[in-house]
Amino acid sequence: MEYAENSDSIENVENKKHDDTEKLLRECNAGIKMGISSIDEVLPKVHDSKLKGILENSRREHADLGDETHELLLRYDCDTKEPHPVAKSMSWLKTNVMLLVDPSDKTVADLMTDGCNMGVKSLNGYLNEYTLADSKAQKITGRLIDIEERMADSMAEFL
Repeated sequence: MEYAENSDSIENVENKKHDDTEKLLRECNAGIKMGISSIDEVLPKVHDSKLKGILENSRREHADLGDETHELLLRYDCDTKEPHPVAKSMSWLKTNVMLLVDPSDKTVADLMTDGCNMGVKSLNGYLNEYTLADSKAQKITGRLIDIEERMADSMAEFL
């Protein structure tokens, strides 16, 4: 009887590890898509070539990490996750209203900084929530946090 209980326990832990890994990767995937969408939204409105280069570089980094995340999700036989439609709509609305009122690079930098900070906050929350996720998923999350933090830091000179 004790062996059966231990076996069930091990199986439950393995299922939890798989679930946490899947959920963490899906949240990263949604966050990456949200980041790319936000960058795509503001890029045509950027005037400064340095700011444009920073955004284009960050977009590439997001896309590359998105490809890795997608590949891992496929290995785990999981589907991808789209950003929440309400969050995406609110982001679009805020971006377009703010840029309509003040179509400056400062506004773009402000919007990108806010988005990066929200992403870092969410990603750290997911790391704390999905503690049994495998090391690959945790490393991808850490890399995404790093991309977001570096991008927010690089926006400071345009604020």
